[in-house]
Amino acid sequence: MDILISIIGYAASVCMIFGYLPQAIVTIRTRDTEGIAMSTFLAMGLGSVFFAVQGFLLSNYPLLITNVITAFCSAIIFVIKIGNDRKKKRSGRG
Repeated sequence: MDILISIIGYAASVCMIFGYLPQAIVTIRTRDTEGIAMSTFLAMGLGSVFFAVQGFLLSNYPLLITNVITAFCSAIIFVIKIGNDRKKKRSGRG
C-alpha cells in the first residue's frame, strides 16, 4: 500500500508542476499579468509555501518538491505583477 501511496503522490506532483509551469513560463515571457487576480494568486502562493513546509516536516518529498517549485514560480510572477501594477498606476491607467 505504501508504494501505491508514493506513486499517487509523485503522479500528483508531476500533474501539479506541469499544470502550473506553462502558465508561469508564459507570464514570465510575456510579462502579461492583466488577468491575474492578486488576492487569489497570493493565497495560492502562500498555500504552496505552507504545503512545502508541511512536506518538509513530514518528510513527504513529492509534497515538498512540488510546492517548492510552485512557490518559486509564484514568487516570480508576484514580482512581475507588482511591477506591472506600479507601472499601470504611474501611467494613470489604474
